Amino acid sequence: MKAKTIGYWTTTAIVAFVLLSGGAAELAHRRETIEGMAHLGYPLYFTIILGFWKVLGGVALLAPRFPRLKEWAYAGAFFDLTGAAASHAARGDDAAHLIWPLLFAALTVASWALRPQSRTLGAPLSRQDTAGITAMAQSAGGL
Repeated sequence: MKAKTIGYWTTTAIVAFVLLSGGAAELAHRRETIEGMAHLGYPLYFTIILGFWKVLGGVALLAPRFPRLKEWAYAGAFFDLTGAAASHAARGDDAAHLIWPLLFAALTVASWALRPQSRTLGAPLSRQDTAGITAMAQSAGGL
C-alpha cells in the first residue's frame, strides 16, 4: 500500500473516530460533555446540535462517494475543532484544551489533503460514467 493511502486512512480514521465518539457522547448527554459545555458558557441544547452533525460528519468521511458531502464534513469538523480551541482559549483553560482540538484540526486538514482523487470534487469521470452521460445526452437529442 502506498504511503499516501496509509496516511489518508490513518488520519481519516482518527478524525472519524473523534467525530463519532464526540458526537455520541454529546447525544448521550454524558456528564463530562454537559459539564464542559456549561464551563464554556454554551446552552445545553448545543450538545444535541453538535452531536447530531458530528455523527453525520464522521459517517460522511468514511462512506464511499459523495465528494461534496465530504467537503462539507471536512469543513464542519475543522470549524468545530478550531471553535473548540478558541472557546477554551477564551475561558483561559490550560494548554491541553487548546492543543488537542488543534491537533485534530490539523489531522482533519491532512486527511483532506491526502484524500484520493475519487473522493474529491471535480474528480475525472470514469469511462463508464462518461459513456452513460453520452448515451443519456444522445437519447435526449442533445448530441
